[in-house]
Formats: sequence, structure tokens, C-alpha cells
Amino acid sequence: MFAEERQQKILAMVNAQGRVRIAELVTVLKVSEPTIRKDLSALEDQRLLRRTHGGAIATQSQVERTIDARSDLHGAAKDLIAKACLAEIGPGDAIFLDSGTTVQRIADQLDQVHVNVLTNALGVASALADKPKVRHTLLGGSVRALGGTVVGPVAVETLARFTVNTAFISASGFTQEGVSVADVAEAQVKQAVVERARRVVLAVDSSKFGVQDFVTVCPLDRIDVVVTEEASADVRAICAEHGVELRVV
Repeated sequence: MFAEERQQKILAMVNAQGRVRIAELVTVLKVSEPTIRKDLSALEDQRLLRRTHGGAIATQSQVERTIDARSDLHGAAKDLIAKACLAEIGPGDAIFLDSGTTVQRIADQLDQVHVNVLTNALGVASALADKPKVRHTLLGGSVRALGGTVVGPVAVETLARFTVNTAFISASGFTQEGVSVADVAEAQVKQAVVERARRVVLAVDSSKFGVQDFVTVCPLDRIDVVVTEEASADVRAICAEHGVELRVV
């Protein structure tokens, strides 16, 4: 294996898992530790990862975009994911829809069944306002304009009054380390939702895989299902390791 091929494999592993150890890379790539260290240095010089004691971590944390800026990115994939998520909702269900742009598309199309929806997303509440079959409750709290959400202590405390069958949540990062987002307040609401839901469905397009964002929401074993449009072998292996059902649509 040439150095460039080896480094591409290292980078793919780091981005899929969030972090790797030198010993793991030595075993997988069947080269010496000094060779791995040289490869890691080369990748760090290109700002593609960050070296740590004994390994490396991903550096793909993103600058948070506004919800309007995110809404049209990967639109075809989000439509497929939203359609698959709708199949998970049955008459009489109590569900939670968060503020992700993929989850917003679920709300836009949710008009075929009688359901109770709890949400902290202003866009979701607006989309459901004129749908007579859908009863929805918008959490109170502080409005976070960048994400179009309601967050803060009031929102988190109010969540404790509810139990939902299925929570549909989004994220900006997915690695072996867990699910992550860019904002602390958003993460706190999602964490509270994960605690209250009987079942958690993560709706994310494949651009989120390998990204470790600013705040971890939860480890992967708290997620029941991941719905996405494409998944690499590494992502499939990570889901299998953590007992997460992966649905590629």
C-alpha cells in the first residue's frame, strides 16, 4: 500500500470513529508504529486531523449555519429520509420532532395520521398549525433564532412532564464517540428528549458521518435507529457494534 493510500485509509477511520489509536492503525494497516506516526504527522500538517497522545482525533467540527442556510443542503437525501421516518409513525402515536432540517421535512409531510406532536422547533410548529389531524405542543423557553428553536431551563423542565413513543432527532455529527451538535443549549434539550422517549430515531444524511461537533448529545447506545441515505462500511460496523439499527433509504 502506497503512503497516500494508507493515509486516506487512516483519515477515513478517524472521520468514521471520531478518534483512533496508533496501536489500532498498526494492526489494521500492518505497518510499523514509526510509519503510522509519520502518516499522522503528514495528515496533521494538512489540518485533516489532530494528533493526540497515542493516536489522533477528527477535526471536522463545523461552523453552525442558520436553519435557512441548512434547509436546502442535501435536499434529495433529506426527502428520502423524511419519507422513511413517516413510515415509523402510526395513528395515535405521541412523537417528538426537533429542529433539524431533515426533521422539518417530516413535519411538512405529516398529515395522514392522527398524532400528538411535541416539539421545540418553531418551523415544525408552524408547519403543523393548519393540519387538523395533528395535535401539537410547542415547548416554552428561550427562543434561539439561529436554530429556530426553543431552549433553556424552562424547555428542559417542561419536557419532564411528557413521555413520547418515538423521538425523531437530528444532529450535526455522528462518530463512534456519539451524536453531537454545535450548541450547548440545543444539546441539553436533545438530551432531555432522549431520556423521555421510549424510542429514539436519528434522522441524518451521510454528510454528518465522521463529524465530531462541539457538544456530545448522547452515546450511540442511546439511539435505537439511524435513518440515512448512504452509509459506509465503517458506519455500518459502528452501528452494529453499538446495537443501533441502520436503515439506508
